[in-house]
Amino acid sequence: MHRREFICGVAGAVSGATATLTPRAASAQQAAKVRRIAVLMGSSESDSGAFFVAFVEELARLGWRDSRNLRIELRWTAADVDRTSTFARELVEQRPDVIFCSSTKVTAELHRETSTIPIVFVIVSDPVGSGLVAGLRRPGGNITGFTNVEAATGGKWLSLLKEIAPAIKRAAFLFNPDTAPSGGKHFLASFEASAGSLGIEPVAMRVGSDAEIETVVATLGAERAGLVEYSSFLAVHVGTVISSTARHNVPAIYESPLFASKGGLIAYGASFTDMFRRGAGYVDRILRGEKPTDLPVQTPTKFEMVIKLKTAKALDLNVPPSLLATADEVIE
Repeated sequence: MHRREFICGVAGAVSGATATLTPRAASAQQAAKVRRIAVLMGSSESDSGAFFVAFVEELARLGWRDSRNLRIELRWTAADVDRTSTFARELVEQRPDVIFCSSTKVTAELHRETSTIPIVFVIVSDPVGSGLVAGLRRPGGNITGFTNVEAATGGKWLSLLKEIAPAIKRAAFLFNPDTAPSGGKHFLASFEASAGSLGIEPVAMRVGSDAEIETVVATLGAERAGLVEYSSFLAVHVGTVISSTARHNVPAIYESPLFASKGGLIAYGASFTDMFRRGAGYVDRILRGEKPTDLPVQTPTKFEMVIKLKTAKALDLNVPPSLLATADEVIE
């Protein structure tokens, strides 16, 4: 979907944010030059449209409004590897002032295409291990942004899953190596360490299609095992994951709170809305003259936990009161 089609679709949501502008915003609108932002999303519009709206709203608050002093060129990859490569090349060839993107795979493709155009990423778990930046404090190139998780989160996910499903003795860490080339490795140490202390046998499982997801989940169901989900590929295929876990009675935890609203048992992770807004702040700073190498890569500051009680009941699980008390949202 291209820029104009989507922006028209979210115009109502954005208009409120652009109605009142700060003096800084007013000065930005008066700028003679229209700046250009390319946006390459690693997921689908249905999954991440609301996060993109938050990004546009924050840009408007900072004084950048589409069709006035800004033009946005938007692409959705839906975690498709070929589409990601094609769109990355197309957007770099347009030579925008800055590129905003989400997911490790998308950022890596853009990194391959350009070493000069400033890039701001979100939802990248291990930017140093993936070779995207030299370090968190000093990125050292044309790329900076916001990580969505830290390595220790792998253990946090498993401990929460054990708390809500105490009977599990085995748990699989599910990810797609094509869209999260270092993601699995990044979390496995804490996942395995936590498994040992919880008396759980850990296993990492790679999947690359709906059929493979179905097969893996069916196996876990037969073993009465649990599931930890990670990677942008699984975000796009979350419907398959959720329906499969329901059919095979597999308790699962997801990285994005969005998944609990779609029927997932429990989700814990960084607030994507907050991350997209912070990403807009970095885009604003770059458009005003700052360099990516001077903007440190930042870790999450806001986390959310959501529990779906209907799913817990279907799995015959009693959610501990302590877990309910600490949840940010409990969905009936």
